[in-house]
Amino acid sequence: MKESTRVLVALVAAIVLGFAVAATHSPSLLAAADFISPIGVIWVNAIRMTVIPLVIALIITGIASATNVAAIGRMGRRTILVCLGLLIGAAIVVMPIAPSVFALLPNAGPRPALPAGAVEAAQSVTTGGQAQTFGSWLVSLIPSNPVAAAANGSMVQLVLFSLFLALAITRISADGRDAVVGFFRALGDAMLTLVRWVVLAAPIGVFALVLPLASRAGTTLVGAIGFYIFAYSFASLAVSLLFYPVVAVIGRIPIARFAKAALPAQLIAFSSSSSMASLPALVESAERGLGLPERVTGFVLPLAVSLFKVAGPVSWTIGALFVGRFYGIDLHPRELATIAFAAVFLGFAVPGIPRGAFIMLTPLFVTIGLPPEGIGILIAVDAIPDTFATVLNVTGDLAATAIVARYESSNSVP
Repeated sequence: MKESTRVLVALVAAIVLGFAVAATHSPSLLAAADFISPIGVIWVNAIRMTVIPLVIALIITGIASATNVAAIGRMGRRTILVCLGLLIGAAIVVMPIAPSVFALLPNAGPRPALPAGAVEAAQSVTTGGQAQTFGSWLVSLIPSNPVAAAANGSMVQLVLFSLFLALAITRISADGRDAVVGFFRALGDAMLTLVRWVVLAAPIGVFALVLPLASRAGTTLVGAIGFYIFAYSFASLAVSLLFYPVVAVIGRIPIARFAKAALPAQLIAFSSSSSMASLPALVESAERGLGLPERVTGFVLPLAVSLFKVAGPVSWTIGALFVGRFYGIDLHPRELATIAFAAVFLGFAVPGIPRGAFIMLTPLFVTIGLPPEGIGILIAVDAIPDTFATVLNVTGDLAATAIVARYESSNSVP
């Protein structure tokens, strides 16, 4: 049995068993499901420990080994344009369809009770979180201490530092450049080898992560909350699947090949809810599964995973519609267009901290007339939708890389 098949079987088994445990309402069975959760956390941490050195190695190897710095600039422009195009495409698909879906949720009757933890989550975001200004975001891009940025997991800062370092390496002597590039290429190969060892335990890690989540999900998959979870999850899957024909048409990669290559990273994304934890699998998928050149994957993937959140238009639009329904506030095309615009052009400025996206939503909700307290509802029920949103982000990252690679290999004209 192939590794991806074993992981998929473990995922399905965890979901089925988890829902069965939820149906029993047995405290002892729920405790047993929670007991294995640390195994999954250890597995994700084992993957995440390779991400920082892998990102640095990929970027430096991809850029510093290139002799034409202008080509790097061209690839950067193409990466931004492709990511922006996919974001706009996701917004165009979701914005007109989502209101029709939520029209199926009746307004009649008493408002459902707030989910557990919603009030506390809303207070945490609205009082403790500070919305970033453009100036503060701009200042935060350049790390005063790259080692501290790596230790804190500030990926945008780390990526920018690695980009500058790689460009500086291209300006030193050929002997020095070859020595540095050789070191980082060996480091990247070692990290990927370590990742392959960790992925061997993927069925166990995925099962341990998903079983507790599915066991606790049973009570939430009813009523209006369940409708929101289903709508969000289904929309994320639908947009993910739309990327397959896009890659086939623009990137010239057959749908079946892209689907097969994307599956390992998608399974890790679903079980861990972390795009960053999926980065090593994305590199493997891009280089081995799709045959994309290292110089493209080493540049595009770290940049896309750090900045490109294609799930933004889906999550922000559907979240706003649900909060509007919850409080009996209708959102019109103007408000929806405001959310779509913000998701496309402000998503890159989301702070790299827990609940960073929700902090960005606070002033946006005020602008369109929604109570900021509604963000607490989205946080309280975010566990399941976040898994599907992460799958969407990872699929978008791989799709963007495939499209950029096609244009990089087909011509050299800016």
